[in-house]
Amino acid sequence: MADDPADDLLDRLAARCDFPPPGRAVTCAVSGGADSLALLALAAHAGCRVTAVHVDHGLRPGSAAEAEVVRRAAERFGAAFRAESVRVPPGPNLEARARAARYAVLPPDVLTGHTADDQAETVLLNLLRGAGLDGLAGMDPARRPLRRLRRRETRALCEALELSPVADHTNVDPAFRRNRVRHELIPLLDDIAGRDVVPVIARQADLLRDDAALLDELAAELDPRDARALAAAPPALARRAVRRWLREAGPGGEERHPPDAAATERVLSVARGEAVACEVAGGWRVARSRGRLRLEPPGRR
Repeated sequence: MADDPADDLLDRLAARCDFPPPGRAVTCAVSGGADSLALLALAAHAGCRVTAVHVDHGLRPGSAAEAEVVRRAAERFGAAFRAESVRVPPGPNLEARARAARYAVLPPDVLTGHTADDQAETVLLNLLRGAGLDGLAGMDPARRPLRRLRRRETRALCEALELSPVADHTNVDPAFRRNRVRHELIPLLDDIAGRDVVPVIARQADLLRDDAALLDELAAELDPRDARALAAAPPALARRAVRRWLREAGPGGEERHPPDAAATERVLSVARGEAVACEVAGGWRVARSRGRLRLEPPGRR
């Protein structure tokens, strides 16, 4: 056992993480919060060659100074450091737009500090949105090496390492639905279930992700643009084909929400000839012509 309690905690937590082999170059998204600082410390402890990237969204006073917290932590753990700035105008869907802007300046293989708590919150949010099997499968585990850790453990690690995480006051603002899920819904579910529901929900997401992968394989041969084939296919496969099409070619995208159930059903109605076109999300729409479906971006009619 390590002599230093902090080193012992690093060893125990790292054993439950999914980092690449020692010596591999990785980029970590580090906001300065406890989860991302733990990600930085654990990635360095795992022997990775780490570059910490801080993205300033400019959404709250003093946010630019948070980059200095990350820079100092990166220096302490022998990691490289880079600061990025993005502009996110005020308006609706602020969280989603900030997330999209953040990922636009990060490499596709960036590692993030999402924990099991984040996964449970995401599953519940997707359930409320009616996002179907994709939503209940939660976040893809790829690039999320801390997904088996709990938020309380990342905070404990920061305390053991004498790190001072940035306090993001938007994380308690009830105007954001995720915060209400975190601070109201999950404690209520714990009370009703008489147990900690986060690991239960996270495990269910893993199981449903396997089911989703199988359905994806079965639906891969179905062309979602062929209206007749789509209308004749088993509903579960037709929905999978439509969801995959919308997510890859339209208003979806890897870091955005999966298409919701209502949008998927509207597309299937177009395929069945019950409508000539429908809106999906973000101003996109699907139209039918000569037995083929086409996806039209905002502004094109």
